[in-house]
Amino acid sequence: MVVKKDYYEILGVPRDASQKEIEEAYRRLAVQYHPDRHPPEKKAEMREKFKEISEAYAVLSDPNKRRQYDRFGHAGIDSAYTQQDIFSGVDFSSIFRDLGFESIFDDLFDFFGVKTQRRGPQRGADIEIPVSITLEEAFKGTEKPVSFYHTVTCSVCKGSGAKPGTTKKVCPKCKGEGTIVYSRGFFTFKETCPRCKGQGEVIDVPCERCAGIGKVKQQENIVVKIPAGVDNGTSIRIKGKGEAGTEGGASGDLYVAIRIQPHPIFVRQGDDLVCKIEIPYPIAVLGGEVEVPTLDGSKIKMAVPQGTQPGKVFRIKGKGMPDLHTGRKGDLYVEVSIQVPTKLNERQKNALREFAKTLGLDI
Repeated sequence: MVVKKDYYEILGVPRDASQKEIEEAYRRLAVQYHPDRHPPEKKAEMREKFKEISEAYAVLSDPNKRRQYDRFGHAGIDSAYTQQDIFSGVDFSSIFRDLGFESIFDDLFDFFGVKTQRRGPQRGADIEIPVSITLEEAFKGTEKPVSFYHTVTCSVCKGSGAKPGTTKKVCPKCKGEGTIVYSRGFFTFKETCPRCKGQGEVIDVPCERCAGIGKVKQQENIVVKIPAGVDNGTSIRIKGKGEAGTEGGASGDLYVAIRIQPHPIFVRQGDDLVCKIEIPYPIAVLGGEVEVPTLDGSKIKMAVPQGTQPGKVFRIKGKGMPDLHTGRKGDLYVEVSIQVPTKLNERQKNALREFAKTLGLDI
């Protein structure tokens, strides 16, 4: 799933920018990224960038679309407007004419990758929400309650947008075509009908509940089952819980993006775990056993050979994270450091002095 950039960031303006500042930013970027100002090998890249800044301008230059975007982000725009709707009603032609881009007038919407006839069922947009879990929950699997907002088909008008008992009518401005063609000098322009927004039909009496949109925003609470082995960035898809479709189209999907909190002891590396422990100085010298914590809460005995040096890493097989798909566990890597005693009684000090003498040290 492609995550869209913030429209304000695309235009390089603050969120409280005036309409004049937004238009000035767009004009400046349009000059910079217009495909005709770049060599052939860069045109495809510039077309995509030009489409990106034009979409940002189309939304932020329209007060209603901007309010919707400021409140709900991209989900609010995608759920309420088709690609045609986003570009309709925006006077690109005057801007392009001022900048000397006459060549783009012919079939403006084809340039933006917008089909001029987008009727019939349309699938709703997908939604992504983050969910934070602990490393222990990722190890064992868990269930999490989540709350989110999405659009659903209006229960009053059943998605038609028209008040029950009334019907849509053929748009009188475009005669049902959805587009309007007109000429200016040597150029022919085609644009989405501003009255019906390309649908070819208009609603005379809109539904009182959804105001003619055909869908409404509502909160939903569900419990998401998170399997063992998930990692940062894992997305769990919940079918049909995204934004409502239009004209009978299917709803989009909800994607739950997993975020795992840092752990005070363990660091995850793929399916393996890494931890650090301190071992007593005598055990490091003479060898022995130490207890090692594990992510399931138990402790296991680990053999330490004599003469173990600080930084030595031991591998404990099968004590890492489970693989999300196979369930097979990774390994636990334990790095040891040496505990240096800070408080010794005289007997202990004398013992160390005797040991130092055997090494030829005069302490």
